[in-house]
Amino acid sequence: MAEKFYFYNSLTRKVDEFVPNESGKVSMYTCGPTVYHFAHIGNIRTYIMQDALIKALEYAGYEVKRVMNITDVGHLSSDADTGEDKMLAGAKREHKSVMEIAKFYTDAFFKDFEAVGNKKPDVIEPATNCIPEFIHMIEVLLEKGYAYQAGGNVYFDTSKLDDYYVFSSAIEKEQLEVGVRDDVEEDVNKKNKTDFVLWFTKSKFEDQALKWDSPWGVGYPGWHIECSCISMKHLGDKLDIHCGGVDNMFPHHTNEIAQSESYLGHKWCGYWFHSNHLNDRAGKMSKSKGAVLTVSVLKEKGYDPLVYRFFCLQSHYRKPLEFSFEVLDNTAATYNKLVKRVSELKNDGAVDEAVKAEFEKKFCEAVSDDLNTSMAVTILYDALKADTNDATKLALVESFDRVLSLDLVGHAKALLESADDTSDVDPELLKFITEKIEERAAAKKAKDFATADAIREELLSKGVEIKDTREGVKWQLI
Repeated sequence: MAEKFYFYNSLTRKVDEFVPNESGKVSMYTCGPTVYHFAHIGNIRTYIMQDALIKALEYAGYEVKRVMNITDVGHLSSDADTGEDKMLAGAKREHKSVMEIAKFYTDAFFKDFEAVGNKKPDVIEPATNCIPEFIHMIEVLLEKGYAYQAGGNVYFDTSKLDDYYVFSSAIEKEQLEVGVRDDVEEDVNKKNKTDFVLWFTKSKFEDQALKWDSPWGVGYPGWHIECSCISMKHLGDKLDIHCGGVDNMFPHHTNEIAQSESYLGHKWCGYWFHSNHLNDRAGKMSKSKGAVLTVSVLKEKGYDPLVYRFFCLQSHYRKPLEFSFEVLDNTAATYNKLVKRVSELKNDGAVDEAVKAEFEKKFCEAVSDDLNTSMAVTILYDALKADTNDATKLALVESFDRVLSLDLVGHAKALLESADDTSDVDPELLKFITEKIEERAAAKKAKDFATADAIREELLSKGVEIKDTREGVKWQLI
């Protein structure tokens, strides 16, 4: 039987005990990427915390089925149905077709997604696979009177709902309504400012690359409809947990609930899990600021992607997190020390099952208490310091890594296998190499990459080749 599990439910605005629709089983939907550009590390933070939630639920004894969409059509540059289609904009920017753009950035997304230790979803569904499902839902909403046609498009009528702003307090509702009045480009076809598009026809964009026949004319779906339909297609008409970033809450998730519950005639999803922003010192991470900082870029700069995961796990998912390379350098040093500590454990003797069970209980309580991953990391350190044998400690590291996914044992083995044999190296040369590697590390930390490169060349001139690896700097005589 699964353990009790609690997390902050954005719908009730409090920490709730999680009770699934089917005992022991969890249906989970997570909003996937709009594949018009690379996913930046702020996007990836959201997916790391969702991955930790899934693995924490599994650690607590639940069976989780997770579905993710890929937005390859219909997401406009404003979440409020205005501006250019992001996919079309990406295709124009790179002089490729929309499908070429979608394939390239989907592959790039999952490369980074998996590099940070995330498990791929059980179902990954591109929006362009589900046009018949979108059309069917829109037809039902029209029949029920929740939607209307205007100017060639089909809109959802938010005035038909008792409460549209489902995630918001009274004060937030007022602020959102002001935002709708002030910030959204007016669509003269809408009956109400908060109405949203279910289906666009060519009246919106003559040059839209992807379009399909529909009862309302040739066109394409609005962004919000895809998540509702893809979720229902694979998880049925009752969803346990819906995940996303806090920026998805309004209007995207608000609109999902509006159309889904109007279509179904009953409550759709009882638990909503939202992760907060990753910021740099200039503000929220964004694709609109120019160069996009991705996990692959971090890797090119010599950082192990799992160091970034470790950085994210040490903060709570509901708190904004500030990124800097200085903090990442410190995290890398901490991670490498942790790997070294694990590499020193000897896998001999019998596991003390009583001690193991005691620590696993503490760990499960931490991750089941609003996904307290920072406390889970503290319990890992406590286990390594505990008065028990190495076999028990190794067993606990492997147990905890089912959730943390830091590959500590794998990295520890790699560290032992790649340990430099310095027994035949001249002591003076060894001292020189060590000093130069330290100088280079200091130069890299100070972002003085010219000096760091000069040190590499200086070592090479002495017959010493250095290589940045996930376990740190390695060197060999050539």
